[in-house]
Amino acid sequence: LSAPPVARAVARRAIDYVGTPYRLGGNDPSGFDCSGLTRYVFNEQGITLPRTVAEQFGVGRKVDLDEVRAGDLLFFATSGRGASHVAIALGDGSFVHAPSSRGGVRVEALSGRYWSTRLLGARGIIR
Repeated sequence: LSAPPVARAVARRAIDYVGTPYRLGGNDPSGFDCSGLTRYVFNEQGITLPRTVAEQFGVGRKVDLDEVRAGDLLFFATSGRGASHVAIALGDGSFVHAPSSRGGVRVEALSGRYWSTRLLGARGIIR
């Protein structure tokens, strides 16, 4: 399942921000929080996302986890039960995100113990 060109562009652009510092409430390349990163990267492709994780969890269409493609949004429960963290899927079992711990924007594997146990679901914005 190949992702549409715009979705692939979202994933490629997200990788460009690896190393950008984490900043709570950050929504530009001087510093990002998780939903600030996703919103900024999608906006660069002309797609407007809401600002918060909870709002982003409500847009697009639900995607089965075995059908996740580059450019899909991945949602995690990192505090409490609901979606509290968002990332951009790269389509190869990894994702780009801006976690609050251990530095800034980075790529991680979905198979990692921490993230795999907290994965709530995926949403396709560009399908």
